[in-house]
Amino acid sequence: MLPLLGLHHVAIICADYAASKRFYTEVLGLETLAETYRAERDSWKLDLAVNGQYVIELFSFPSPPPRPSYPEAAGLRHLAFAVPDVAAAIRHLEAHGVACEPVRVDELTGRRFTFFTDPDGLPLEFYEA
Repeated sequence: MLPLLGLHHVAIICADYAASKRFYTEVLGLETLAETYRAERDSWKLDLAVNGQYVIELFSFPSPPPRPSYPEAAGLRHLAFAVPDVAAAIRHLEAHGVACEPVRVDELTGRRFTFFTDPDGLPLEFYEA
């Protein structure tokens, strides 16, 4: 068996770096570990953490092609963040102008969750831990 140690990070390419940086740092509250401008690619790379753990690489590229992000499309479905209280998390997002889907209950765990999107329409989830 392959000895996987865990998930290292998730890479996200955004169309509007300033809007996405604000969303992930100011709205979601992720911590900036490093921010690098790569002149040869005309690209920013923002390393982000949750509770000190490196989790997301946010990249910008000039004119990235759009990616379908329908909930049931083949490929990566969504990113889920654990939160202690889904209702409080929804109120926080709504105060920042971010719409959320109605709360659902996981039929297998009984936990509550909701979906919302980042500035590029990437589906994200808050899952009550």
